[in-house]
Amino acid sequence: MTGPVLREMRWWDIAPVLELERELFPEDAWSEGMFWSELAHARGPRSTRRYIVAEEPAAGSAEEPAAGFPEEPAAGFPEEPGDGPGGPRPARIVGYAGLAAAGGLGDVQTIAVARDQWGTGLGARLLTELLHHATAFECEEVLLEVRVDNTRAQRLYERFGFEPIGFRRGYYQPGNVDALVMRLTVQDPASPQPEPETTTDPTDPTAPTDLTTPESAETHG
Repeated sequence: MTGPVLREMRWWDIAPVLELERELFPEDAWSEGMFWSELAHARGPRSTRRYIVAEEPAAGSAEEPAAGFPEEPAAGFPEEPGDGPGGPRPARIVGYAGLAAAGGLGDVQTIAVARDQWGTGLGARLLTELLHHATAFECEEVLLEVRVDNTRAQRLYERFGFEPIGFRRGYYQPGNVDALVMRLTVQDPASPQPEPETTTDPTDPTAPTDLTTPESAETHG
């Protein structure tokens, strides 16, 4: 096994994703309705969203996940993995990420990785996949917001060429934590971009400007 499998997020993933969301972001977790709303815009010829999950295959599973994106079942709900007597342990969602795109601009809505997966490179895999989707959407730039105190995520984004361009004051509620806004000019999403020679201290108020338009959805970083 080479690690978690990345695949399209579907409606049946909302429950485990929401559980991980609340564990990682207890103060500003997305609601179930927000995930439903995002997935409603993730399919069809006019789709503007792409959401992916990282899934650890079920224990004892001998088959690789099917390629492609299966259609919804005609009726009813699929049986949960492991429901039958002696069935395998259900697959586990250990990460997820989402992208919104419109008018040549992409926006990383969220990236989250289970704590026991930190340091494995899963966050970089999720971000790389989002940037592939940004290219498919013909985005020229990709934006994201990240908490100013989340330096671990900021270092990941800098590796991919994201640069700080401003702040959104009090963006993360109810903690009233500022968001650092970062931007990437889309080039080759297959590999991280070289690190810049200098990095901007997000606590330096003289560097990026203060952005006050709350148009982008929350990004947990």
